[in-house]
Amino acid sequence: MKLPRNAKIFRGQLDAAPFAGVTFLLLILLLLSSKLVFTPGVRIDLPEVAYHVPGTTNLSVVVAVDIGGQLYYKGQGIAEDKLFTQLKSVVEQSKDPLTLEILADKSGKLDSTIRLLSLAEEAGFAKVLVGARPPTVPIRASNRATK
Repeated sequence: MKLPRNAKIFRGQLDAAPFAGVTFLLLILLLLSSKLVFTPGVRIDLPEVAYHVPGTTNLSVVVAVDIGGQLYYKGQGIAEDKLFTQLKSVVEQSKDPLTLEILADKSGKLDSTIRLLSLAEEAGFAKVLVGARPPTVPIRASNRATK
């Protein structure tokens, strides 16, 4: 069966409406997938330190402590006794030494963080790090802005 070959190359003027529609659709999708959308979570304001904070090369487990002393593990609030059993099982199942990273709010209760440090020692973590961030420095105006 022979098909007709009457397709011709379009040499006319392109319609801008479909291109504008696709562009606005992509713009909307880009905005919805960006950080402009509310991300649920607990606000943890880490303390600032002026010196270099050491890291770790070990595998790590992260536990967060909010301003009220509530503990969070794997994104969920958890009681201290349940946290201890889960941390102990993670340490027992791991072949490599683990590091516990504690992300504690700087305005929070210190006793929750101290209890978490002792829990980490009892659970058998090789190392414990308390999270901190570098100090915030205001951005200087560039030379172009002053001209």
